[in-house]
Amino acid sequence: MFSKETEYALRGLVYIQIQNLISKNPGVAEIAKEIDAPPSFTAKILQRLARQGFVKSQKGKGGGFYFDKDNPDVPVKDLIVATQGGTQLSGCVFGLRHCDVNNPCPLHQKYAPIRDAINSLVTTETIQSLAKKYSEPITLS
Repeated sequence: MFSKETEYALRGLVYIQIQNLISKNPGVAEIAKEIDAPPSFTAKILQRLARQGFVKSQKGKGGGFYFDKDNPDVPVKDLIVATQGGTQLSGCVFGLRHCDVNNPCPLHQKYAPIRDAINSLVTTETIQSLAKKYSEPITLS
């Protein structure tokens, strides 16, 4: 449903949060291995997410990725919008520019409630809430 970048970003951030909960800041190699993603692609994704403020990173011994404890929880929707834009969560499944109740595509009636449910899900769930659903550190691959 989502792009590979979004999938890796989601799994990566959840893994980082899980590790942060046990006072660890994982590095790119560890994250890539645990989420079963290519290391160079993982590095690129995490660097961009750090620049956008989703996570912070620290180089050197004891470094790695971590969430700023003073920042609010990160809605999954914010991550999706950052990695692939918001059109997937608001656009027409048929790809039409002007699709609404008054000018519906052939799938509008059936797809609109599904799109609304997905929007509700990704708006209410956060990276932190997903990480807390795991009672102990796990592998996300």
